[in-house]
Amino acid sequence: MQDDQFNPVRTDLAVEAKDMYVKEADQHQRQGVVIRDVNKDNIKISYVEINDDGARQTGKKPGHYVTIYADGVKNQDTASQQAAAKILAAELENILTLNHIKKGDKGLIVGLGNWHVTPDALGPMTVEKILVTSHLFELEYETVADGYRPVAALTPGVMGVTGIETSEIIAGVIEQFQPSFVIAVDALASRSIDRINETIQISDTGIHPGSGVGNKRKELTKDTFGIPVIAIGVPTVVDAVTITSDTIDYLLKHFGRSWKEKDRPFQSLLPGGFTFGKKELHDADLPNVEKRQTFLGMVGTLSEEEKRSLITEVLSPIGKNMIVTPKEVDDFMKNMAHLLASGINAALHETIDVDNFSSYTR
Repeated sequence: MQDDQFNPVRTDLAVEAKDMYVKEADQHQRQGVVIRDVNKDNIKISYVEINDDGARQTGKKPGHYVTIYADGVKNQDTASQQAAAKILAAELENILTLNHIKKGDKGLIVGLGNWHVTPDALGPMTVEKILVTSHLFELEYETVADGYRPVAALTPGVMGVTGIETSEIIAGVIEQFQPSFVIAVDALASRSIDRINETIQISDTGIHPGSGVGNKRKELTKDTFGIPVIAIGVPTVVDAVTITSDTIDYLLKHFGRSWKEKDRPFQSLLPGGFTFGKKELHDADLPNVEKRQTFLGMVGTLSEEEKRSLITEVLSPIGKNMIVTPKEVDDFMKNMAHLLASGINAALHETIDVDNFSSYTR
């Protein structure tokens, strides 16, 4: 599958590109992508490794992608957030090792995004909590204990504010600071409302700022800067196409569940049938094609991509394909930024333990 086939769907996540790829590719084509899922401390982790063949099929750059399903932020579960931060630290350390980065190598942490737009402020909010030490190594080396490395941090802003390409600002800092690697933190876009503010992606393929919302900016990659660029991203927005498509799926799953449980699927649509509380709906709840057509007519029979293409065709020409974020975004960003900073600090400095790490703000 070529890149242009992915354009109707806004996503920055490799696991979503992988899902589409696995669904549509035959077994021979799938050899370009290695997929592995594990569970640690009740947190799911997906590993996706893409080679050149897989890159042509999925539209994602070749490299290593790790996705951590950290729903602790959305559920306001402190223990789960701490467990996710530990996993983030361990996986980031592994990615650094895979890219031949040594424990004492100098690092530059870049917080991408716009401070003035809350769902796009994750990068700057995270960088605010990063433990920077490079100035200490330069000015007060004798005061630095073992277990720390030189780390600097940067929030370059966005082109609409600075008038300068983000990649050019970072390139200038790299030229002067001479780091061994860059870690770029950014807000992403997803093709599933279920992944908003609870999925963390780490990759060693760099990042394309603004790509998830249709802004074409210069890439931040090893090819651009000559040093490894590790990207850490969390989806904070979806577009109206995704919300509409997922709502149709939820309707069908709700009808399918009602059909199985009550044998009277439309009863639950009446006011007296309303129920409150969290109700988990799964793919197994989807009714068969005949029942889908009964519920939603022709729309119920469409495949996933046909449905999304139809909604895109309807919304895009009238300018209604808006980019949306949850109303609780302020708390989500604050907690997620703390989680990411905790994991990054623990990965970069051996002395720091996630268990003992409190919010560090410069």
